[in-house]
Amino acid sequence: MPINNNMGIRMKVHYLEIVATDVATVCAAQAATNYAEFGGPVADQGTARTATASDGSLIGVRAQMHESEDPVVRPYWLVDDIDAAVAAAVESGAEIAHPPMEIPGRGKFAIYILGGVHHGLWQV
Repeated sequence: MPINNNMGIRMKVHYLEIVATDVATVCAAQAATNYAEFGGPVADQGTARTATASDGSLIGVRAQMHESEDPVVRPYWLVDDIDAAVAAAVESGAEIAHPPMEIPGRGKFAIYILGGVHHGLWQV
């Protein structure tokens, strides 16, 4: 699945997820440096505290969901067809960490690991 189709590269981060050991401190730092206003925990986003960026994308900061989850910053790229994007990632050698899953009212997301880096996909 090419990202450059002679119309320019279309890459937009829909959701930036920050998994941290200290959510309050990370939110405070982001608020101070980026003028972000974080709300309370959002249950269907892993209890992430979220803020909306000026371009409409979301930033979420949440705690680790289990002991084996490492802190990470994971961009979720907006895609038109999540199944095709996941297939293209697998074809490129990616390991699927989380298959496509729908969050009612928010769209579908998936996570893959490639080159030791976590990547997210999001379809609205």
